[in-house]
Amino acid sequence: MRIAHLSDIHFGGENTAAIEGAAAWLAAFPPDLTLLTGDLTAFGHDTEFTRAKAWAQTLAGPILALPGNHDTPYLGLAERLTRPFARFERSFGAAEGVRWANDEAIVASVNTARGAQLRWNWSKGAIAMAQVDAALANLRTGAPGAVNIIACHHPLIEMVGGPMTGRVRGGKRAARRFCEAKVDLVMTGHIHVPFVWPLSLGDGRTYAVGAGTLSLRERGAPPSFSLIAIGPDEIEVTALAWTGGRFDQWRNWSLERRPR
Repeated sequence: MRIAHLSDIHFGGENTAAIEGAAAWLAAFPPDLTLLTGDLTAFGHDTEFTRAKAWAQTLAGPILALPGNHDTPYLGLAERLTRPFARFERSFGAAEGVRWANDEAIVASVNTARGAQLRWNWSKGAIAMAQVDAALANLRTGAPGAVNIIACHHPLIEMVGGPMTGRVRGGKRAARRFCEAKVDLVMTGHIHVPFVWPLSLGDGRTYAVGAGTLSLRERGAPPSFSLIAIGPDEIEVTALAWTGGRFDQWRNWSLERRPR
C-alpha cells in the first residue's frame, strides 16, 4: 500500500505551481491514504482554511489531516487561548486522536501544536503522556501485522543538522514510549526538509519520517512531498521534489521492517 505524506503547505504563502502539480500527480497515482501533517495555513485565517479545504477536496481517496502551529489564529489572542483549533476543525475535523486503518497499516494522530505555552516561542511543540497513551490505544486496534504509524506535526527528536528545531516538550519521553511499543513510523512535518532516520531509543526499527514543504518557505530543499510504500519486508520512502514543471525523485530510503 502507499501513503502520500504532505506537510507545511502554508496556504497564504503556498507555492501555487507545486500544489497544483501535487494534486495532478496524486490524481494520476492515487494513494491509499493522503496524510497532511500540519501547517496547512500560513496565519490560521479563515480564508486560508477555505482555500486549503477546497484544495484538499480535489485529492482522491481518504485524507487524514492534523494541525500544526501555524493553524492557530495568528491574530486574535482570545481565540488562540480558548479555541486555538476551532478554525482547523471546521475545515478538517478533529484536531486530536484521529485514526485511519486498513489491513496493512494503522495511523493514529497526535496534536503537538499549542495555541499558547509558558514560553515565548509558542510555535514549538509539546506532547503529553495522556496523548501518547491515547495514540497507543488507537494503534492496538489495528489488524495483526499492520504497520503502526504515529502522525504529528513536530519531530519528537531534533533532526541532526536540521534547518530549524521543534523543541517538543515531552518529545524524548514520547519517542521512547513509541519505540518501546514497537511503533514503525513517526511521521511529521515542521522542518520543511524531507528526512528519515531510525530513532535510537529502541531496537532501531522505529523510524522518524519527515515531509518537506509545498510552500514558498523553503529551507535548503526544493518544494516536495513524500510517498511511503509499505511492503511485506521493507518500507520505502521517496521524496518527490518539484522541479518547476514536474515532480522527480529527490531522495529515497529503504527501511527494514520489524519482524511480526
